[in-house]
Amino acid sequence: MLAYIARRLLLMIPTLFGIMLISFIVVQFAPGGPVERVIAQLQGADTSATSRIGGGSGGDLGAGPQPGSLSGDPVASRYRGAQGLDPEFIKSLERQFGFDKPAHERFFKMIWDYARFDFGQSYFRDVSVLQLIKEKLPVSISLGLWMTLISYAISIPLGIRKAVSDGSAFDVWTSGVIVIGYAIPGFLFAILLIVLFAGGSFFDVFPLRGLTSDNWASLPWYQKITDYFWHLTLPLIALAVGAFATTTLLTKNSFLDEIRKQYVQTARMKGLSERQVLYGHVFRNAMLILIAGFPGTFISAFFTGSLLIETIFSLDGLGLLGFESVVNRDYPVVFATAYIFGLLGLLVGLLSDLTYTWVDPRIDFEGRSV
Repeated sequence: MLAYIARRLLLMIPTLFGIMLISFIVVQFAPGGPVERVIAQLQGADTSATSRIGGGSGGDLGAGPQPGSLSGDPVASRYRGAQGLDPEFIKSLERQFGFDKPAHERFFKMIWDYARFDFGQSYFRDVSVLQLIKEKLPVSISLGLWMTLISYAISIPLGIRKAVSDGSAFDVWTSGVIVIGYAIPGFLFAILLIVLFAGGSFFDVFPLRGLTSDNWASLPWYQKITDYFWHLTLPLIALAVGAFATTTLLTKNSFLDEIRKQYVQTARMKGLSERQVLYGHVFRNAMLILIAGFPGTFISAFFTGSLLIETIFSLDGLGLLGFESVVNRDYPVVFATAYIFGLLGLLVGLLSDLTYTWVDPRIDFEGRSV
């Protein structure tokens, strides 16, 4: 097992390198960039990138100069809208954002910094990238953790019931409800919830924005808990409407597969009750795949499922941070989140394999090459 873990850890190095290389190359061909964004601000075409003008170093990341408008000055001609600006000012911007260096030099410096978990500072927020991510973590952790727990709490009992009553009217109509819920986009359901329950056209029961109320710090501890879940209710419902479909059907199929095996028939012949057979023998084997998949399910809900929900409910989490960073060309944040998410994804994949062996010691990965 130790040899398998070592191989997986070593394989993460070229995998992460490939992720960052592809991301870096894509950015090189993306139109615009932080220098052009500052220029656009100076020309009155942008209103959100003022804080970093002349504000110190921003790192050696991101896209370099982009082809733009014609100008007599060779420096200004590399950027759209740079006509009339002092060439020395343009050069100072390039030095500030690290674009005075060749692309390959910027890339390998980024890799060296990231290997030491040095992610630099945001271009436009005057704060370190790690601090920025730390500030957004509570929202994303809240959504990811509770969404995973709610999904499992619904899916496992429902999947077991569907397996036991396979082919019955209950199995048929619950399958229809699951398919419909899975087909409804979460953001559309979120808008419907806002219209119905958050001061839209009907009721004003739940808050529309934020993870807590403005006076949360002054509330007693029990009211803090109530306020926290009061704000999370609608976002979690919007996320949950289709999240449990896959887990429910996976639970059902896993139980059906185990129920049909010989050891179940033997247990029944010994006089055990159906409940004893189901939860004393079938449950452990049927739940293997679900338990082992828990880390991946949590990471998936944690990182990928909440961008639109965070935007609709004004929840300032990692999903919204990543989207705004791409739009604002804040490349240190973009590359750092790609690196961190990629590393966590690889570690969670390894953790899932180790969870298999913990749940069922008969599984051995020593014979695998990767």
